[in-house]
Amino acid sequence: MSVDLDAEQYEKCREAGEILAQVRDEAAERCEVGTGYLEISEWAEDRIRELGGEPAFPVNVSVDEEAAHGAAGPDDDRVIGENLVKLDIGVHIDGWLADTAVTVDLAGESELTEASAEALDAALDVVEPGVETGEIGAVIEETIEGYGYNPVVNLTGHGLGHWEQHTTPNIPNRAVEQSVELEVGDVVAVEPFATDGGGKVQEGSQEEIFALEREGSVRDRTARKALEQITEEFRTLPFAARWLDVRRPKMALRRLQRQDIVHGYPVLKEDEGRMVSQKEHTIIVTDEGCEVTTRSR
Repeated sequence: MSVDLDAEQYEKCREAGEILAQVRDEAAERCEVGTGYLEISEWAEDRIRELGGEPAFPVNVSVDEEAAHGAAGPDDDRVIGENLVKLDIGVHIDGWLADTAVTVDLAGESELTEASAEALDAALDVVEPGVETGEIGAVIEETIEGYGYNPVVNLTGHGLGHWEQHTTPNIPNRAVEQSVELEVGDVVAVEPFATDGGGKVQEGSQEEIFALEREGSVRDRTARKALEQITEEFRTLPFAARWLDVRRPKMALRRLQRQDIVHGYPVLKEDEGRMVSQKEHTIIVTDEGCEVTTRSR
Protein backbone atom coordinates (compact mmCIF):
# COMPACT_ATOMS: atom_id res chain seq x y z
CA MET A 1 0.00 0.00 0.00
CA SER A 2 1.20 3.53 -0.78
CA VAL A 3 0.74 6.65 1.31
CA ASP A 4 0.30 10.20 0.10
CA LEU A 5 3.47 12.01 1.13
CA ASP A 6 1.50 15.24 1.50
CA ALA A 7 -1.20 13.74 3.75
CA GLU A 8 -1.62 13.09 7.47
CA GLN A 9 -1.17 9.34 6.93
CA TYR A 10 2.48 9.96 6.01
CA GLU A 11 3.07 11.84 9.26
CA LYS A 12 1.43 9.04 11.23
CA CYS A 13 3.72 6.47 9.59
CA ARG A 14 6.70 8.65 10.49
CA GLU A 15 5.49 9.10 14.08
CA ALA A 16 5.01 5.35 14.48
CA GLY A 17 8.56 4.80 13.23
CA GLU A 18 10.03 7.39 15.57
CA ILE A 19 8.38 5.81 18.60
CA LEU A 20 9.42 2.35 17.47
CA ALA A 21 13.07 3.27 16.95
CA GLN A 22 13.29 4.51 20.52
CA VAL A 23 11.53 1.49 22.00
CA ARG A 24 13.60 -0.99 19.97
CA ASP A 25 16.88 0.58 21.11
CA GLU A 26 15.76 0.74 24.75
CA ALA A 27 14.46 -2.84 24.68
CA ALA A 28 17.71 -4.12 23.15
CA GLU A 29 19.65 -2.51 26.01
CA ARG A 30 17.41 -4.30 28.52
CA CYS A 31 17.82 -7.66 26.81
CA GLU A 32 20.39 -9.62 28.80
CA VAL A 33 20.92 -13.04 30.36
CA GLY A 34 18.22 -13.56 32.98
CA THR A 35 15.65 -11.18 31.45
CA GLY A 36 12.20 -12.77 31.27
CA TYR A 37 10.42 -13.15 27.94
CA LEU A 38 7.22 -11.76 29.46
CA GLU A 39 9.10 -9.03 31.31
CA ILE A 40 10.76 -7.53 28.23
CA SER A 41 7.63 -7.97 26.09
CA GLU A 42 5.33 -6.19 28.52
CA TRP A 43 7.92 -3.48 29.16
CA ALA A 44 8.25 -2.71 25.43
CA GLU A 45 4.49 -2.78 24.83
CA ASP A 46 3.85 -0.47 27.79
CA ARG A 47 6.64 1.85 26.62
CA ILE A 48 5.02 2.10 23.18
CA ARG A 49 1.75 3.22 24.79
CA GLU A 50 3.60 5.63 27.07
CA LEU A 51 5.13 7.34 24.03
CA GLY A 52 1.77 7.71 22.30
CA GLY A 53 1.52 4.65 20.05
CA GLU A 54 -0.08 1.23 20.18
CA PRO A 55 1.63 -2.12 19.64
CA ALA A 56 1.00 -3.29 16.07
CA PHE A 57 1.57 -6.90 17.15
CA PRO A 58 2.92 -8.74 20.20
CA VAL A 59 6.63 -8.31 20.77
CA ASN A 60 8.44 -11.26 19.17
CA VAL A 61 11.21 -12.78 21.30
CA SER A 62 12.73 -15.46 19.06
CA VAL A 63 15.96 -17.18 20.10
CA ASP A 64 18.69 -19.18 18.37
CA GLU A 65 17.10 -21.33 15.61
CA GLU A 66 13.79 -19.47 15.93
CA ALA A 67 13.51 -16.91 13.14
CA ALA A 68 10.16 -15.32 13.97
CA HIS A 69 6.86 -15.52 15.90
CA GLY A 70 8.44 -16.50 19.21
CA ALA A 71 6.36 -14.70 21.83
CA ALA A 72 5.58 -14.75 25.53
CA GLY A 73 2.48 -16.51 26.80
CA PRO A 74 0.17 -15.24 29.58
CA ASP A 75 2.13 -16.91 32.42
CA ASP A 76 5.45 -17.34 30.63
CA ASP A 77 8.33 -17.98 33.04
CA ARG A 78 11.07 -18.42 30.43
CA VAL A 79 14.19 -16.31 30.73
CA ILE A 80 16.77 -15.34 28.14
CA GLY A 81 20.05 -17.20 28.40
CA GLU A 82 23.22 -17.05 26.31
CA ASN A 83 21.07 -16.89 23.21
CA LEU A 84 20.94 -15.17 19.85
CA VAL A 85 17.83 -13.07 20.52
CA LYS A 86 15.66 -11.50 17.84
CA LEU A 87 13.39 -8.70 19.07
CA ASP A 88 10.73 -7.90 16.45
CA ILE A 89 8.47 -5.00 17.45
CA GLY A 90 5.69 -3.02 15.76
CA VAL A 91 3.88 0.26 16.41
CA HIS A 92 0.79 1.79 14.87
CA ILE A 93 -0.78 5.24 15.02
CA ASP A 94 -4.46 4.96 14.07
CA GLY A 95 -3.61 1.86 12.05
CA TRP A 96 -0.59 3.36 10.23
CA LEU A 97 2.33 1.03 10.85
CA ALA A 98 6.03 0.69 11.48
CA ASP A 99 7.85 -2.62 11.95
CA THR A 100 11.43 -3.22 13.06
CA ALA A 101 13.71 -5.96 14.39
CA VAL A 102 17.17 -6.26 15.89
CA THR A 103 19.35 -9.19 16.90
CA VAL A 104 20.89 -9.03 20.37
CA ASP A 105 23.92 -11.31 20.41
CA LEU A 106 24.32 -13.02 23.78
CA ALA A 107 25.64 -16.19 22.14
CA GLY A 108 28.94 -15.05 20.63
CA GLU A 109 27.58 -14.96 17.07
CA SER A 110 28.88 -11.52 16.09
CA GLU A 111 29.56 -12.32 12.40
CA LEU A 112 26.14 -13.88 11.88
CA THR A 113 24.55 -10.86 13.54
CA GLU A 114 26.59 -8.51 11.36
CA ALA A 115 25.64 -10.39 8.19
CA SER A 116 21.91 -9.56 8.44
CA ALA A 117 22.65 -5.99 9.55
CA GLU A 118 24.99 -5.35 6.62
CA ALA A 119 22.53 -6.96 4.22
CA LEU A 120 19.85 -4.54 5.39
CA ASP A 121 22.14 -1.52 4.93
CA ALA A 122 23.11 -2.71 1.45
CA ALA A 123 19.45 -3.24 0.52
CA LEU A 124 18.42 0.23 1.65
CA ASP A 125 21.22 1.75 -0.44
CA VAL A 126 19.57 0.52 -3.66
CA VAL A 127 15.97 1.44 -2.80
CA GLU A 128 14.49 4.13 -5.05
CA PRO A 129 11.40 4.52 -7.23
CA GLY A 130 11.48 1.96 -10.03
CA VAL A 131 13.86 -0.50 -8.35
CA GLU A 132 12.76 -4.12 -8.70
CA THR A 133 12.14 -6.05 -5.50
CA GLY A 134 14.16 -8.90 -7.01
CA GLU A 135 17.16 -6.58 -7.23
CA ILE A 136 16.83 -5.80 -3.53
CA GLY A 137 16.73 -9.54 -2.84
CA ALA A 138 19.85 -10.10 -4.92
CA VAL A 139 21.77 -7.51 -2.88
CA ILE A 140 20.63 -9.15 0.37
CA GLU A 141 21.64 -12.60 -0.85
CA GLU A 142 25.04 -11.44 -2.11
CA THR A 143 25.85 -9.65 1.15
CA ILE A 144 24.88 -12.55 3.41
CA GLU A 145 26.71 -15.10 1.25
CA GLY A 146 29.74 -12.81 1.37
CA TYR A 147 29.90 -13.55 5.10
CA GLY A 148 29.73 -17.28 4.42
CA TYR A 149 26.10 -17.70 5.48
CA ASN A 150 22.78 -18.28 3.74
CA PRO A 151 19.73 -16.03 3.56
CA VAL A 152 16.47 -17.54 4.82
CA VAL A 153 14.75 -17.83 1.46
CA ASN A 154 11.19 -18.66 2.55
CA LEU A 155 10.85 -15.52 4.66
CA THR A 156 10.46 -12.10 3.06
CA GLY A 157 10.03 -8.45 3.82
CA HIS A 158 6.60 -7.06 3.07
CA GLY A 159 4.42 -4.08 2.47
CA LEU A 160 2.62 -2.37 5.35
CA GLY A 161 -0.97 -1.26 4.89
CA HIS A 162 -3.58 0.55 6.94
CA TRP A 163 -4.42 -1.92 9.75
CA GLU A 164 -2.56 -4.58 7.73
CA GLN A 165 0.81 -5.88 8.87
CA HIS A 166 1.56 -7.90 5.72
CA THR A 167 0.62 -6.61 2.27
CA THR A 168 2.23 -6.57 -1.14
CA PRO A 169 4.90 -6.20 -2.29
CA ASN A 170 7.02 -8.98 -0.83
CA ILE A 171 10.71 -8.09 -0.50
CA PRO A 172 12.64 -11.34 -1.09
CA ASN A 173 15.88 -12.21 0.67
CA ARG A 174 17.36 -13.67 -2.51
CA ALA A 175 17.43 -12.92 -6.23
CA VAL A 176 14.15 -13.76 -7.95
CA GLU A 177 13.01 -13.38 -11.55
CA GLN A 178 9.43 -12.34 -10.86
CA SER A 179 9.31 -9.08 -8.95
CA VAL A 180 7.65 -5.67 -8.93
CA GLU A 181 8.84 -2.10 -9.08
CA LEU A 182 8.68 0.05 -5.98
CA GLU A 183 6.81 3.35 -6.32
CA VAL A 184 6.87 6.66 -4.46
CA GLY A 185 4.80 6.33 -1.31
CA ASP A 186 5.24 2.58 -0.87
CA VAL A 187 5.64 1.64 2.79
CA VAL A 188 7.64 -1.56 3.16
CA ALA A 189 9.52 -3.52 5.79
CA VAL A 190 12.86 -4.89 4.60
CA GLU A 191 14.06 -7.73 6.83
CA PRO A 192 17.03 -9.93 5.95
CA PHE A 193 17.47 -13.19 7.87
CA ALA A 194 20.89 -14.86 7.85
CA THR A 195 21.65 -18.40 8.99
CA ASP A 196 24.50 -20.89 9.24
CA GLY A 197 21.98 -23.55 8.20
CA GLY A 198 20.44 -24.43 4.87
CA GLY A 199 18.28 -21.31 4.65
CA LYS A 200 14.70 -22.46 5.16
CA VAL A 201 12.30 -22.32 8.10
CA GLN A 202 9.44 -24.57 9.15
CA GLU A 203 6.60 -24.18 11.63
CA GLY A 204 7.15 -25.23 15.23
CA SER A 205 4.52 -26.22 17.78
CA GLN A 206 4.43 -23.08 19.94
CA GLU A 207 1.73 -20.53 19.04
CA GLU A 208 1.25 -17.32 21.01
CA ILE A 209 0.32 -14.84 18.26
CA PHE A 210 -3.10 -14.73 16.61
CA ALA A 211 -5.12 -12.62 14.18
CA LEU A 212 -8.69 -12.28 12.99
CA GLU A 213 -9.40 -14.41 9.92
CA ARG A 214 -13.01 -13.46 9.25
CA GLU A 215 -16.13 -12.14 10.94
CA GLY A 216 -18.36 -14.71 12.54
CA SER A 217 -20.60 -15.60 15.46
CA VAL A 218 -19.91 -17.95 18.35
CA ARG A 219 -22.18 -19.30 21.08
CA ASP A 220 -19.72 -19.50 23.95
CA ARG A 221 -19.96 -16.32 26.06
CA THR A 222 -16.22 -16.04 26.79
CA ALA A 223 -15.26 -16.60 23.16
CA ARG A 224 -17.88 -14.06 22.10
CA LYS A 225 -16.46 -11.48 24.51
CA ALA A 226 -12.94 -12.16 23.21
CA LEU A 227 -14.13 -11.75 19.62
CA GLU A 228 -15.73 -8.40 20.44
CA GLN A 229 -12.43 -7.15 21.85
CA ILE A 230 -10.47 -8.49 18.87
CA THR A 231 -12.69 -6.85 16.25
CA GLU A 232 -12.93 -3.52 18.08
CA GLU A 233 -9.39 -3.14 19.41
CA PHE A 234 -7.04 -5.13 17.18
CA ARG A 235 -9.09 -5.40 13.97
CA THR A 236 -6.92 -7.35 11.51
CA LEU A 237 -3.64 -6.78 13.36
CA PRO A 238 -1.96 -9.67 15.24
CA PHE A 239 -2.53 -9.90 18.99
CA ALA A 240 -1.48 -12.02 21.97
CA ALA A 241 -3.64 -14.27 24.11
CA ARG A 242 -2.36 -12.33 27.12
CA TRP A 243 -3.94 -9.14 25.73
CA LEU A 244 -7.47 -10.54 25.97
CA ASP A 245 -9.61 -9.35 28.90
CA VAL A 246 -11.35 -12.68 29.45
CA ARG A 247 -10.92 -15.64 31.74
CA ARG A 248 -9.08 -18.56 30.15
CA PRO A 249 -8.10 -16.71 26.94
CA LYS A 250 -6.47 -19.77 25.39
CA MET A 251 -9.73 -21.69 25.66
CA ALA A 252 -11.62 -18.82 24.02
CA LEU A 253 -9.07 -18.70 21.21
CA ARG A 254 -9.30 -22.46 20.62
CA ARG A 255 -13.05 -22.10 20.13
CA LEU A 256 -12.52 -19.25 17.67
CA GLN A 257 -9.84 -21.20 15.81
CA ARG A 258 -12.10 -24.24 15.47
CA GLN A 259 -14.57 -22.04 13.60
CA ASP A 260 -11.80 -20.49 11.45
CA ILE A 261 -12.58 -17.04 12.86
CA VAL A 262 -9.07 -16.61 14.24
CA HIS A 263 -5.79 -18.07 12.99
CA GLY A 264 -2.48 -18.50 14.77
CA TYR A 265 1.13 -17.80 13.85
CA PRO A 266 3.31 -20.76 14.87
CA VAL A 267 6.91 -20.02 15.78
CA LEU A 268 9.16 -20.40 12.71
CA LYS A 269 12.38 -22.39 13.15
CA GLU A 270 15.37 -22.99 10.91
CA ASP A 271 14.97 -26.40 9.25
CA GLU A 272 18.28 -27.79 10.47
CA GLY A 273 18.09 -26.24 13.94
CA ARG A 274 20.84 -23.75 13.12
CA MET A 275 21.21 -20.16 14.31
CA VAL A 276 19.32 -17.28 12.65
CA SER A 277 19.94 -13.53 12.84
CA GLN A 278 17.57 -10.78 11.68
CA LYS A 279 17.57 -7.03 11.12
CA GLU A 280 14.58 -5.01 9.92
CA HIS A 281 13.64 -1.43 9.10
CA THR A 282 10.48 0.18 7.77
CA ILE A 283 10.96 2.54 4.83
CA ILE A 284 8.83 4.90 2.79
CA VAL A 285 9.87 5.20 -0.85
CA THR A 286 10.47 8.85 -1.82
CA ASP A 287 11.45 10.71 -4.98
CA GLU A 288 15.09 10.73 -3.80
CA GLY A 289 15.28 7.13 -2.57
CA CYS A 290 13.73 6.16 0.73
CA GLU A 291 13.10 7.45 4.22
CA VAL A 292 13.91 4.97 6.99
CA THR A 293 11.21 5.64 9.58
CA THR A 294 12.69 3.27 12.19
CA ARG A 295 16.28 4.51 12.12
CA SER A 296 17.76 5.43 15.51
CA ARG A 297 17.50 9.14 16.25
